[in-house]
Amino acid sequence: MIGDLPRVAANDRPRIYPLVLCGGMGSRLWPLSRVEQPKQFQPTAGKDSLSYFQATIQRHRGAQFCAPIVVTSARHVTIVRRQLEQLQIDGHVIAEPVGRNTGPAVLAAALSVIRNDPEAQLLVLPSDHVIKGDLNSTVTAMSQAADDGRIITFGIMPRYAETGYGYVTDGGSFDVYPGLHRVLQFVEKPPLSEAEALLSAGGAYWASGISLFRADTLIGEFARLEPESFVAVSRAVSSAEQCDDHILLDEATFTQARAEPTERLVFERSDAVALAPVCHIDWNDVGAWTSVHAISDKCGDGNVTNGDVISLNTKNSLIHGDDRLVAVVGMEDVIVVDTPDAVLVTNQQNAQMVKSIVDRLKDQNRSEVTTHKLRDLSWGSIEALSSADEYRMKMVTVRPEATMMLNGTGEGPSLLAVISGQGAYQEGGAEKSISSGDTISVAADLCLPLRNASTQPFQAILLTILNGVVPTGPVLAHA
Repeated sequence: MIGDLPRVAANDRPRIYPLVLCGGMGSRLWPLSRVEQPKQFQPTAGKDSLSYFQATIQRHRGAQFCAPIVVTSARHVTIVRRQLEQLQIDGHVIAEPVGRNTGPAVLAAALSVIRNDPEAQLLVLPSDHVIKGDLNSTVTAMSQAADDGRIITFGIMPRYAETGYGYVTDGGSFDVYPGLHRVLQFVEKPPLSEAEALLSAGGAYWASGISLFRADTLIGEFARLEPESFVAVSRAVSSAEQCDDHILLDEATFTQARAEPTERLVFERSDAVALAPVCHIDWNDVGAWTSVHAISDKCGDGNVTNGDVISLNTKNSLIHGDDRLVAVVGMEDVIVVDTPDAVLVTNQQNAQMVKSIVDRLKDQNRSEVTTHKLRDLSWGSIEALSSADEYRMKMVTVRPEATMMLNGTGEGPSLLAVISGQGAYQEGGAEKSISSGDTISVAADLCLPLRNASTQPFQAILLTILNGVVPTGPVLAHA
């Protein structure tokens, strides 16, 4: 269970918990999105801007909301915590040992929160959407319907016939709940002809993936409609490991739940579901680079640029730079995304095919699909500088007063050369200091705590020799 959720009295407000779902890689946004750094944690408008996840948290922050609940992969807990800390907000993090789609994730959150707040409402939010406008007024207006046992799904007024979105159609309004409608049907991602027919007929909305309901309502519907998955997730929550800053669901039981979205497991089969049309916001699920271009501010030629970019005679294009100059000349409708270890060049028409590139990279076991050269971690960062069959070279930066675990790779010994700062490590039961110019050799099987002992960043080069011997520096090894 979530040990630090506040206990809330039945008549207290607020009771709406933003439930932010942080699963998936977002492969169509490669090379910015990687397995270990997926799109929801990437900046929305270049370096130093909020990430999609942070923008979601900020959008639903205020007096009407409780602290957020975040469900994410166990491998992403650190980045979730760091990005919450950057916003100076505390959240309740539930870590999934394996991904099982949104259905089990939402149920796990409902089972966790209801123990401390029996009347809690959950506002389910994908973490990678861009929304401009006031969604919260519609959300709070639906709170009474949620209290009365309704499961509200929010539908977006469609701007065009989109085949990549699901649809929900209007079955007529409720007299007792202004703005709330019955659901006639859910339509999975339709072919173009069907999407066009839905728009022509009227009363069809894009399925946003955003929903509001009481936790006990969702739990009851899950128990009725998906009893086996309900039992599996219940056991996973009951047997969850309580960690310092999150809970980790039990893998053996969580794996037994059906890996399906909440819509398919519950919403499409429940009489409690209702539709709240939202017609006054701009919404985009940012599923591909074309979406990024569509939602971003453009110059007079229709270009979207980030980073150090020069364009000449170029129109309607997206150009994303990193640490080096990117120059584009005489192009139209192109997408150029530059990162330190990979460059994507495509056009608007073929942007969806980026996923096929990612699949090919996975088949080839390429590191470029897994992680960026620079990895942000809770204690600092690691940047891959160079590698070959004989060695790996990385830059290690430890934040002030933070501690990293310098893990033995098992591949060979390592040499740590300090560039700047003051550090400390344990040897023979005593703490020893290292500073600029010092080097130490670390045995392949050693796990060495290395602490930044100053108020300035500690930086060092870590050179790992594969199947070799590091000849210099005092050698640290297991006792």
